[in-house]
Amino acid sequence: QVQLVESGGGLVQAGGSLRLSCAASGSIYSVNTVGWYRQAPGKQRELVASITGGGSTYYADAVKGRFTISRDNTKNTVYLQMNSLKPEDTAVYSCSADIETYTDQHDYWGQGTQVTVSS
Repeated sequence: QVQLVESGGGLVQAGGSLRLSCAASGSIYSVNTVGWYRQAPGKQRELVASITGGGSTYYADAVKGRFTISRDNTKNTVYLQMNSLKPEDTAVYSCSADIETYTDQHDYWGQGTQVTVSS
């Protein structure tokens, strides 16, 4: 059984920072590409950043230069460091991971964590 759990969300003032964590646990052989997504009220879910198993990264234009995605393979955890936060960054942030177990391979989703940026 594989679980993906996000943490680190909260309420922060504009200009502040938060670090989100996405931790995978269970009978994991490898964690491949992991993506952070966000969905604001009334809007479609969007990909914010992603990181491959080899460490290659992608950022949406809206967060380039402010967000940094990284991973600690020893902990099966991916981080999203969010700096210079803006009210428009307010959303539920979720991570998705391509995970191989010893028997199969699936995309897994976490439950999401709320990020609220006040002006």
